[in-house]
Amino acid sequence: MRKCNLWAITAFCLLVAMSAGCKSAQAVQISPTDDSSQFVNITDVVPDALLEIRYFSTYNFVGARIDGYLEPVALLTRVAADSLRAVSDDLKRHGYALKIYDAYRPQMAVDHFMRWAQNTTDTLTKAYFYPYLSKEEVFEKQYVAKRSGHSRGSTIDLTIVDMATGKEVDMGGTFDWFGPESHPDYGGNPETLEFTGADSTFTSEQFYNRMILRAAMMRHGFKPLDNEWWHFTLKNEPFPDTYFTFPVKTLHQ
Repeated sequence: MRKCNLWAITAFCLLVAMSAGCKSAQAVQISPTDDSSQFVNITDVVPDALLEIRYFSTYNFVGARIDGYLEPVALLTRVAADSLRAVSDDLKRHGYALKIYDAYRPQMAVDHFMRWAQNTTDTLTKAYFYPYLSKEEVFEKQYVAKRSGHSRGSTIDLTIVDMATGKEVDMGGTFDWFGPESHPDYGGNPETLEFTGADSTFTSEQFYNRMILRAAMMRHGFKPLDNEWWHFTLKNEPFPDTYFTFPVKTLHQ
């Protein structure tokens, strides 16, 4: 009788484990689609936003126009764009405008990044974006990955501009710099806003400028990333498991 009970318990545990495994496998499945119906041109919703779409140009860590960027425009899901409008209105009261480097990014662009990362002989932009890292480390430290939250449509890379001068606010580092200098906690604690200093060239003003952007984005529903001060994702993103494939170009809807 005990043997039968032990067998039954073992069989039950195996079924539970198999079921959990199936659920886990289902959780990591992705749904690619080229449906752009829930996306908008950011400048249609946030007319004050400035665009500097780096991946449409050659001024980026790859050193070439990135696959899938057909026009220098920025796209987001409707709900993310509405939240970004709230951020823009908030910052405008303090004399700042948003400048956007990247928003929705098609999977074909991410694939382009991966090909670049795997070509270790291509170091054209090393001095400008990753002087202290090898190409292997760029991938290992997850500055480049096979999947990007940008492809889900509710992630954005941006900075702020002083409306009085028309110049970017000094953040103490450039967009897409691969290194600890780009981390939001470089030189201070984002939770307590305490500036601790990182090196002799990074100032308290640069740290607090990063915090101005970070605080405004978080007030309006975006969450930051640990290793990029410019990167934010809508907390309640509408398509958390969907990776879109349509190219970046002006939407006519």
